[in-house]
Amino acid sequence: MSFYQSLGFLVFGSRLRRLSEAFLADVNKIYASHELSFDAAWFPVFYILSRQETVSIRDISDELGISHSAVSQLVSSLQQKGLIKTTTADDDARKKVVAFTSKGKKLQQQVQPVWDALQQAMEALVQEGRHSKTILSAIGEIEQGLQNESVFNRVQNILHHQ
Repeated sequence: MSFYQSLGFLVFGSRLRRLSEAFLADVNKIYASHELSFDAAWFPVFYILSRQETVSIRDISDELGISHSAVSQLVSSLQQKGLIKTTTADDDARKKVVAFTSKGKKLQQQVQPVWDALQQAMEALVQEGRHSKTILSAIGEIEQGLQNESVFNRVQNILHHQ
């Protein structure tokens, strides 16, 4: 049994980080090997824009469950690369909406086959293990549980009742 397996939930975050870093490194290697100037970190914004022509920064923030500030930083970075543009919303001058530039739309179309292949590869990967088929459901359940009560509060409750 490996060190990580022997410690169970004490290294849960470390294992998830390791898995995430390895996964994202491989995905970025795929993009590079196909000469696509794309970073896995851009995926959420690109995916949302591939489904809607324009979307507000607030809507992206809400959909991804991350701060408005984090979305704004990513949008600024993508804007500097000439991949997206921002304008004010027609119905509210205080609201910024995001859309692809022609360069961004072209890149999205080039990465779409990679996304499709990645989806297929991951579906095949989870079929290889006895328990891995349920990983997305299990992650969803943990995410929901953490929305109900944080790890911090759960640990504090245990420590206060000892």
